[in-house]
Amino acid sequence: MARIFAHEPVMVDEVVALFEPVPPGVVIDGTAGAGGHAAALLDAHRHLGVLAVDRDPDAVAASTDRLEGFGRRAVVRRATFDRMADLVAEATSEPSSWPESPATSPTIAGVLLDLGVSSPQIDRAERGFSYRHSAPLDMRMDPTGGPSAADLLRNATVDELAALFAANGENRFARRIARAIVEARPLTTTGELADVVARAVPAPARRRGHPARRVFQALRIEVNDELAQLARTLPAAIGLLAPGGRTVVIAYHSGEDRLVKAAFAEAVTGGCTCPPGLPCVCGAHPDHELVFRGARKASAAEVERNPRAKSARLRALQRKAAA
Repeated sequence: MARIFAHEPVMVDEVVALFEPVPPGVVIDGTAGAGGHAAALLDAHRHLGVLAVDRDPDAVAASTDRLEGFGRRAVVRRATFDRMADLVAEATSEPSSWPESPATSPTIAGVLLDLGVSSPQIDRAERGFSYRHSAPLDMRMDPTGGPSAADLLRNATVDELAALFAANGENRFARRIARAIVEARPLTTTGELADVVARAVPAPARRRGHPARRVFQALRIEVNDELAQLARTLPAAIGLLAPGGRTVVIAYHSGEDRLVKAAFAEAVTGGCTCPPGLPCVCGAHPDHELVFRGARKASAAEVERNPRAKSARLRALQRKAAA
């Protein structure tokens, strides 16, 4: 039996509404988690199927269970979301494995990416994501392969760690923390790391919240190659869309949101290099448009119910319908 992987999807009503007008076809949920967004989409929109993707084996088991009742409308795969184009091809290689869609050219009606770490990954101490509980220093979303956070800390230099922490918002004490970590190596548990970080930060700064928060976030992002994978995925996701299809991304970290904003801006302009305000003469052909300007946030009621929604920033892009 699959382990319980309970996760409340963020901004689910907004996501469901954003995919209502897309053409009949398949939505790729690149971060399936427990299948909450996917189930909501399938419940609300009979014209959609879902390809649910996640790298975490517990999440894949949970989403498989959650989506089983939707039959052939749901296909679940274990992979990183930067492989979505390959996964579409694989899922359609056998006509019986895809819901009411031609085997050779499924209509990609949308792509959904709910970024960051899920509640079960944080809440299960043994996964090593949280500084609140002492556990093996892992932080891998796929715990079956690749270097762990402990491996990263064992091999990184002071300069490398300081740059990593600074890039994730720990500007004032990045080098001080990096030096303390290197001096305390080897570190094998989350508790050891949290203690080293706390001792490296002056007492007045510790009153503004646990000083290890940004350090743990930086390590998690690096261990899982999150920003590089997102940078590779966004152009592919945008390129897969059928006319009228939408890419919807929920980001929780400024680095993620900057990548999303830049990729959407590139798609909207078609890569135009002409000066703003002047007619385009560079030959760009923009065929995407923003669904709305800026980023939407979770409602106050949702944040009160689910505090982890507070940092969510939702953006949406649409491929223009054929003329």
